[in-house]
Amino acid sequence: MSEEVLHEIEEVNDRLDDLEDPRVCYAMVQERIRLCEQSGEEIPEDLRRLEKSLLTECLAESQGR
Repeated sequence: MSEEVLHEIEEVNDRLDDLEDPRVCYAMVQERIRLCEQSGEEIPEDLRRLEKSLLTECLAESQGR
C-alpha cells in the first residue's frame, strides 16, 4: 500500500471525529475507491473495511439508532 493511500485513509479517519455526518466521510471513501478502480490500482483492505464501517453507521443513523 502506498504512502499516499495510507495518508488518505488517516485523513478520512481524522475527519470522522470532526464531522457529525458520516455520509460525508462515506462519500470520500467511495470516491477514493472509485479512483483506485479507474487507475487500475488494488483497493486497500483498510479502505474497504472503512467503507463497510461507515455504511453501517449511516444505516444506523438513518434508522434513528
